[in-house]
Amino acid sequence: MAAWFGRKSDERPAARKIQIAEGLWIKCDSCKEIIYRQEVERAGRVCPKCRYPFRISARERLALLVDAATFEEREAGLATVDPLKFKDTKWYRDRVKSAREKTGLEEAVITGIGRIGGLPAVLAVFEFGFLGGSMGSVVGEKLTRAIELGIDKHLPVIIVSASGGARMQEGILSLMQMAKTSAALERLGAAGLPYLSVLTDPTTGGVTASFAMLGDVILSEPRALIGFAGPRVIAETIRQPLPEGFQRSEFLLEHGQLDMIVERQDLKDTIRRLLAFFSDDPPATS
Repeated sequence: MAAWFGRKSDERPAARKIQIAEGLWIKCDSCKEIIYRQEVERAGRVCPKCRYPFRISARERLALLVDAATFEEREAGLATVDPLKFKDTKWYRDRVKSAREKTGLEEAVITGIGRIGGLPAVLAVFEFGFLGGSMGSVVGEKLTRAIELGIDKHLPVIIVSASGGARMQEGILSLMQMAKTSAALERLGAAGLPYLSVLTDPTTGGVTASFAMLGDVILSEPRALIGFAGPRVIAETIRQPLPEGFQRSEFLLEHGQLDMIVERQDLKDTIRRLLAFFSDDPPATS
């Protein structure tokens, strides 16, 4: 007798739902590979495929650079006002409010004193998540006060830039910060104190045109976008194609505008060695 195989009813078994947690994967902006997020985190927020350093927050940057429990923040209470009552698609004051809620910071730079490999220094670290790390009046004031703190305490100054440039919502007041910070660095140099400039992705606009390129030593992370105007604007202005890799840190190093490119995991030790070189009394190495 022939056997019959089949279901006893027309009901179909319910399809199993496969749950995939969000945020498990991340796309590299450089090599375009899709990478397991935990691999990126284990590598210090660096792509394990091409070594491209992902953007990180100012707090994360400080944790990577500064010895544990040694950072003392300064000028944290300085807050932006809206001197021009500026409005584009939104009121400027509302943009600032949103940026504060998003980042937990009052402004686009954190300044203070900390130790790197046991050596003290004044640090200013930009937060790109706060209005693109743009430099308004308060950012310029905090940078200037940090530089003046270095002069007062006779300490080197380190500025880690990640910025889209001057903040347009403050007009000429933001552009004045370029001269203000540059003048403060001139006083730092006259005092015989070193200034280390660390450029990360991106460092553009008025920040590049002022303090970011005035370091006694200028370092950069790999593949960082560094320039004044964007490559599209430049190409349209000069009406010629731009060289491959134009405005990336490797191109700038080749053309003498940087001193060195340093992988993120090596940045703290590189800065420590530079501070020891400039120090009057460097600590003994282990």
